[in-house]
Amino acid sequence: MATDLERFLACMEYEAADRRPNHELGAWGQTVERWLAEAPVAAGALTWDWFRGEDAFGLDRRDYIPLHTGFIPAFEPQVFEENDDYVIARHANGIVTKALKRGTVRGTRLCMDTYLEFPVKTPADFAALKRRLVANLPQRYPEDLEQRLAAWKERTCPLVCGRNCDLTGFYWRAREFMGTEALSFAWYDYPALLHEMMEFYADFIIEVCRPILEQIQVEYVVLNEDLSMKAGPLLSPATYREFILPHLKRVVEFFRSHGTRYFAIDTDGNPLDLIPLFLEAGVDTLWPIERAADVGPLEIRRRFGKALRLWGGVDKRILARDRESIRAHLREFIPLIEEGGFIPTVDHTVPPEVSWDNWCTYLELKRALLAGNFAKLE
Repeated sequence: MATDLERFLACMEYEAADRRPNHELGAWGQTVERWLAEAPVAAGALTWDWFRGEDAFGLDRRDYIPLHTGFIPAFEPQVFEENDDYVIARHANGIVTKALKRGTVRGTRLCMDTYLEFPVKTPADFAALKRRLVANLPQRYPEDLEQRLAAWKERTCPLVCGRNCDLTGFYWRAREFMGTEALSFAWYDYPALLHEMMEFYADFIIEVCRPILEQIQVEYVVLNEDLSMKAGPLLSPATYREFILPHLKRVVEFFRSHGTRYFAIDTDGNPLDLIPLFLEAGVDTLWPIERAADVGPLEIRRRFGKALRLWGGVDKRILARDRESIRAHLREFIPLIEEGGFIPTVDHTVPPEVSWDNWCTYLELKRALLAGNFAKLE
């Protein structure tokens, strides 16, 4: 039987293996509570860290090099107003939000926070902010790095540079600095600032990762961007080409030069208009392919071919339906499973509409799909 690493590489290289990798993202806090109520023994034994695997679900293992890419020093958290309904507070990233308390479970809110203030309003604000983003500080790396490096060199599963959202991308980070609305104007009102910001952040990513990659090669890296909505990207291809593409290309080239095999972009929504630019920069993997945005992995493979590996694409909304709906949905992926370069996962964290029984049904049928037991999906 193949190791998790061998299976992953075979899939990514469009080669045969005992089966395709079994990966998943995670579940809402509300989903966790529902499953604990519906299956207290089985759900109670879970680790809930699905990025690293979950034996009870048959999820393959992955390991991650943790990186602290936030502000050092962080902003001082501060509560400005709080009552039974909401809390207004500044967070460690300098953003002030209004967060509704009702329905919050295990840190998962039922609706997005309202964003009230961001740390960068003028070019002068960014000059001050850069002092909190000095690369290569010891605090950015695990204290037991040497011991971890020795273990990682003997690994039998994929090793990833950064856990999920450790390496946030160019658009993501600029949005955290300025907010979506202000950033949308800033490409035009403050172009010099945005050019400086993109160049600075590319340098920051490279210099944070350099000490690690000079000691060990990793299988892949994910740049978390979330730069698309249902109707398309939050910035035009022309804007992306001018401000982000040259720096993304430089970051990809840096990782490739240090032996990183695959470079992934994570974005929700519909990024189709930007995929040609991702490919031009050297990106070769896209996820999670959000079905509510009317995009799917079969369409993307037809349009962009094998140069783009695909992860995700399982419509979380269908998992709340019946067994036959789940079976029919997974049957769509048979051509991609046969071809390779595709790892099906739920297109985001699992929402509380999905029961424990439906989740187990999904896993059962998905395992058949991954193993090539397609008859079970007929």
